[in-house]
Amino acid sequence: MKVSLFATCLVDLFQSSVGKATVELLEKLGCEIDFPESQICCGQPSYNSGFVKESKEAMKRMIDTFADADYVVSPSGSCVYMFHEYPYIFKNDPIWEQRAKALAEKTYELTQFIVDVLKVEDVGARFEGSVTYHTSCHMTRLLGVKKAPMILLNNVKGLSITELPYKEQCCGFGGTFSVKMAQISEQMVDEKVSHIEETKADYLIGADAGCLMNIGGRMERKGKPIKVLHIAEVLNSR
Repeated sequence: MKVSLFATCLVDLFQSSVGKATVELLEKLGCEIDFPESQICCGQPSYNSGFVKESKEAMKRMIDTFADADYVVSPSGSCVYMFHEYPYIFKNDPIWEQRAKALAEKTYELTQFIVDVLKVEDVGARFEGSVTYHTSCHMTRLLGVKKAPMILLNNVKGLSITELPYKEQCCGFGGTFSVKMAQISEQMVDEKVSHIEETKADYLIGADAGCLMNIGGRMERKGKPIKVLHIAEVLNSR
């Protein structure tokens, strides 16, 4: 099965280990991976800030970039959801609406792709430690991916999982929200950190780089010893 990796900006710039883990994991599961080098930002930050016209140029670039892909897979539910928004954004556009639909229909978040497309529930991973899992807003509420991450994590040998209290609450990142509403965002992430501490977990696992960067950065500034890992890194462990 041929898969094109949509790495996302945060993974490309700050968390390259997540991109590497994603590629290695999919290769272990029998996929042939390619990385289209013309990919850029999906346009989400500018689009959510109201710059719709300007964002469309980046979106068209991404539609062109992945036009020939069989499947597009990304380690980010938030960015994948943005691809799924493209048909709405280009609605009634005689050229781009159908192309946007074609991209959305073949684009999946990593765990969603493994469970729903590859039909794999146990990737053979082993990870020793106590963990809790953060359910990011875009991935669960908008993209609708809720079960796949837990199905895969529950089959990781050596893993002890404690459910995160008030897991449905936002961590306060929200992309530009954390910049525009910094004081509110800080209160939200502090509450999230306190709930993570309640679990007594050694690791926080998540599936969106933005949330992990936000929570991990706050825990580091507060001197918390809890380590942060992307789910791809855990599923790729042996």
